Amino acid sequence: MSPRLSRVAFTLALSASLVLPLTRVASASARRLVALPAPTNLKPFVLPGTASEGVYHPVGRTVQGHHAIYVTLIRPLDNPTTVAGVAYIDTHLLTGELYSGSLSPGGLFWKRTAPVSRAASKTLVAAFSGGFLMKDSHGGYFSEGHLVAPLVNGAASLVIFKNGTMTVGQWGRDVTMSPAVAAVRQNLTLLVDHGAPVAGLQRTDVARWGFSLNNQIDTPRSALGITRNGALVYVEGEMNIVDLARILVRAGALRAMVLDMNPLWPIFAYYTPASPTGYAVPSNGQDLTPTMQQTPARFFQTAYARDFITLSAAA
Repeated sequence: MSPRLSRVAFTLALSASLVLPLTRVASASARRLVALPAPTNLKPFVLPGTASEGVYHPVGRTVQGHHAIYVTLIRPLDNPTTVAGVAYIDTHLLTGELYSGSLSPGGLFWKRTAPVSRAASKTLVAAFSGGFLMKDSHGGYFSEGHLVAPLVNGAASLVIFKNGTMTVGQWGRDVTMSPAVAAVRQNLTLLVDHGAPVAGLQRTDVARWGFSLNNQIDTPRSALGITRNGALVYVEGEMNIVDLARILVRAGALRAMVLDMNPLWPIFAYYTPASPTGYAVPSNGQDLTPTMQQTPARFFQTAYARDFITLSAAA
């Protein structure tokens, strides 16, 4: 068997064990992407719901004529005066890349760092901020061949493979190091596992799942999960940790991890150029939720020194 076929066979076997989208791998050579089914609308926690609450609608640039991201807003059960944003991310149509910063995880040797380049912006569909500073993450970080902090068994991990596919899992159980891995971003332990919130969550918690600014229980929080069909779901909003887990589960997360928190840090932005092959720029970007303090310009700022993840149209 040739080295190229060996790599493909290895990737397929690894993808099967991690519930990754096989369609993407199979269709890559044909240059035709097969989209995942559109997401099912979410039932509101607070009834009666508003007219559009929980109803997904497509946003951002299309990929080979398909919508790659769907978003909706839903009110958290314990804080219904605000809204949380939910983004459903079609991993058959998008590839992920981890961008690193001099502050998080640290270092000045990164090739992929802010700002997003002009060339990369031509396929950029969305981007979102990463996790805590390494001193607070209780986990490791690997990207571009650099192991900045050792990977921790049991840690919640966002794993990006060299073919651009992504998953979320527990390191050492769901995911492990292999030649197919391009990047690993760890942050605390899983918030959702086996399709349910992990045991022991407390709505008043302001420390175990990240230190809340001024001890605010309902503070902006973000998280990322993976569904049974391999889609990613991103959730952000002003809420407690229990509500964050509840919304992830309602959005179909099988496993999910906390990302960042407090007003200045969580951001998810999507971009809608005038044409599907146009350049993503701050002016055609949109934040997932109206309460996000950062803007779509964040990922185009040279001074941005923290890690983030880009979602780009698959080739």
